[in-house]
Amino acid sequence: MLGREGASRSSFRTIAVLTLLPVGGLLIFLTWSQLRRGAPPSSAPKVAARPVIKVAVITPPKTLVAPATGSIVIIIDDVGFEGQPLERVMSLDPDINFSILPHGSRSADFAHRLNARGFEILCHLPMEPLGSESPGPKAILTSMTGEEIARIVRENVASVPFARGVNNHMGSRATADRRVMESVIGALPDGMYFVDSRTGGSSVAADVAREMKVRSAARHVFLDDDRSVAAIRRQVAMLAATAASRGLAIGIGHPRASTIDVLADEIPRLRDRGFRFVRASQAVH
Repeated sequence: MLGREGASRSSFRTIAVLTLLPVGGLLIFLTWSQLRRGAPPSSAPKVAARPVIKVAVITPPKTLVAPATGSIVIIIDDVGFEGQPLERVMSLDPDINFSILPHGSRSADFAHRLNARGFEILCHLPMEPLGSESPGPKAILTSMTGEEIARIVRENVASVPFARGVNNHMGSRATADRRVMESVIGALPDGMYFVDSRTGGSSVAADVAREMKVRSAARHVFLDDDRSVAAIRRQVAMLAATAASRGLAIGIGHPRASTIDVLADEIPRLRDRGFRFVRASQAVH
């Protein structure tokens, strides 16, 4: 009996073990599955962090603009009368040139004041125009003889103390007449130069002066035929462009408020751009 009972117990244990094995395996599987769901898959590939690339912002070098080069002559015409703002014009630049009309109410006085301050002076010689406008007293006329022209030139020059040169006031008719200009140039004192104001397109004044071995030059730009500030500013820009392209430019203006206002603005700017302001005697050859 005990033998069968021991055998029965042994068989029971065997059956129990075999029965529990699947149950234990199932429990182990379920536990492993639960743990696996709670954790990130160990086989997932790791994504490497992208390196931070710093992009250098390269600022292109500034284009260096070469300073403009060129010399500018500014001649202020029609000086010599009461009420003209002489001090303000003198303040513009030490190399501004003043052309004084002979026999003006303040001509001699202004010439002395300008000379004392070191400014260059020209005699603004009245000459016959094509139109009917009067050039003023002691004008050179095409109807005059050579002797008359020479005498009046000498009188006019003597009326402007310290004058180093001459330029024509009006004169579109007279400067186109070779005979007249030969008489004018021939009457100039030794060493005096002539600047052709070019009031007419047919002027032969500068050509005659060169032929007669008198230093000369010709105007390039009139600054204030139109007296508006905008127009004068455009003319000053043209003067600068001419000086930049040719190396030298001569501009002629008048002692008017609008002209002085523009020059007071523009002269410092032109200096900053590299332009030089020079005397008329440095422009003639």
